[in-house]
Amino acid sequence: MSKFTVILFSCLLWVLLPVAAFAETISNPIAAFAGLDKITGRLTKFDVYVDETVQYGALQLTLRACYTRPASEKQLTTAFIEVDQIDLRGEISRIFTGWMFADSPALNAIDHAVYDIWLVDCKQTSDVPPPERR
Repeated sequence: MSKFTVILFSCLLWVLLPVAAFAETISNPIAAFAGLDKITGRLTKFDVYVDETVQYGALQLTLRACYTRPASEKQLTTAFIEVDQIDLRGEISRIFTGWMFADSPALNAIDHAVYDIWLVDCKQTSDVPPPERR
């Protein structure tokens, strides 16, 4: 091989390898969460649809996006959520906005004195009916 061919081949690899490293993400309409009430010790599993707000204790969780990768790729399950807290006066304050990772639940955990919530999975279907859209 000529020197020019080796340089050209190297440049092509340098350009194409980063593209191959990023797997296509799959957008899912539902996220599966688990919640722990630290006072009672009760563990609850619940599904949330994209753009749906679910009440869990004094918290309101709104799912904005839930992504997985194809089965042939290393799994990475992520969800973008917003969590609001309702105090005893009925006032609502945002306590978390960001990404949660199913394989690293403590990375972006919801820091609350009574409740822990973590992402379990993203999915396409659920036994829970979708919310009514107005």
